[in-house]
Amino acid sequence: MSRVSKPYEIVERALELSTTDGLVVIADEHSSANLRWAGNALTTNGVTRRRTLTVIATVDGAEGTASGVVSRSAVTADDLEPLVRAAEAAARGAGPAEDAQPLVSGVPSSPDFTDAPAETGSEVFADFAPALGDAFARARSGGRELYGFANHELTSTYLGTSTGLRLRHDQPTGTLELNAKSPDRTRSAWAGRSTRDFKDVDPAAMDAELAQRLRWAERRIDLPAGRYETLLPPTAVADLLIYQLWSSTARDAVEGRTVFSQPGGGTRLGETLAPLPLTLRSDPHAPGLESAPFVIAHSSGDSASVFDNGLPLAPTDWIRDGKLERLTTTRHSAALTGLPVAPAIDNLVLDGGGERSLEEMVAATTGRALLLTCLWYIREVDPATLLLTGLTRDGVYLVEDGQVVGEVNNFRFNESPVDLLSRASEAGRTEKTLPREWGDWFTRAAMPALRIPDFNMSSVSQGV
Repeated sequence: MSRVSKPYEIVERALELSTTDGLVVIADEHSSANLRWAGNALTTNGVTRRRTLTVIATVDGAEGTASGVVSRSAVTADDLEPLVRAAEAAARGAGPAEDAQPLVSGVPSSPDFTDAPAETGSEVFADFAPALGDAFARARSGGRELYGFANHELTSTYLGTSTGLRLRHDQPTGTLELNAKSPDRTRSAWAGRSTRDFKDVDPAAMDAELAQRLRWAERRIDLPAGRYETLLPPTAVADLLIYQLWSSTARDAVEGRTVFSQPGGGTRLGETLAPLPLTLRSDPHAPGLESAPFVIAHSSGDSASVFDNGLPLAPTDWIRDGKLERLTTTRHSAALTGLPVAPAIDNLVLDGGGERSLEEMVAATTGRALLLTCLWYIREVDPATLLLTGLTRDGVYLVEDGQVVGEVNNFRFNESPVDLLSRASEAGRTEKTLPREWGDWFTRAAMPALRIPDFNMSSVSQGV
């Protein structure tokens, strides 16, 4: 066998080796660069490269089509035939796949399919690193310590199928998390950013934000559990609504298992979920949040099917002007439920028509309210209502008549994001944000801050 190493050549050679009825090959070329720091000084940095190859074989039988999926890393030319044969054996040994559909065809090829993979490296931090160093100096002079990390990944995905698809997508993903602490470690504040290229992040502005929060924390106020008017920042809103999106599969709703199920049968599609004109949407071409414009499915599950690989993705409104508009479907679950095909897309935007920043929403507060920094350790309690529990972290602040007057203790909360949307009294200006809890899996989000009149802080927590 000839020696092949370029991603598109790996894909083509794997397809040539196929002896089954259908084959899907996904080659992912990953590169990453990172910086880490602690106590106002860089500690580590690194650059990595890796390749992952996923082969999906399909076999037609009298009772239906079976599929077999095998993924391996560091694949070389000599590994190809054993990998294809393993996928084919898995397909022949499996029963009919419930989600079986004809493999996608007729999608125009990507013009750059045969180009070399895009790569990231330490140069992505060329402007960011000096600015971070300046932030260290300011923090040092201000009596605070900065900790955190910056990570940039670039994945070039090559998708080829026996039906003729030849598709390519380059996905940059950058995250920045910055934590400021007082020297005695009694006060802590966090800020995070999502970015494609680290050209739109400002360490000085983030440090100034964290310095202000540490000053707020100089006064400590203990509050009991209860329901409080609460300002949820964009990062917290993202974490809640990402989980809601993950829980919005049409089949589960039709079968009566989720918050989107209609009592007595059917779904809540068309029902008003929010009095505010909220639109929750995904769009692979959303500026600054661009994601793959076609389905890339390495395995099948509730919201994805390997048979849908290469299916074009279009802008989708999940909630439109407060009404439930779409639930996620594969081609298979769409056929089962009679609902439109609406695959998951790797970004999420909430628009509420608001113009106020979070700071302006704080200033407009009358009476008492809580201002959160972020949420973490979010877990599902009840799928029927999508009741979630979790903890506040890195700063909960008390607002009185438009002024932050101090830091309060952390809480455990019990809330459903669907219910929160129905009770939100104000949505601020939509802005790009980094989810704190789900940032390892989902980074492309833009959210407004939300004002909730009666957020349920179910108990006091010792979390930090």
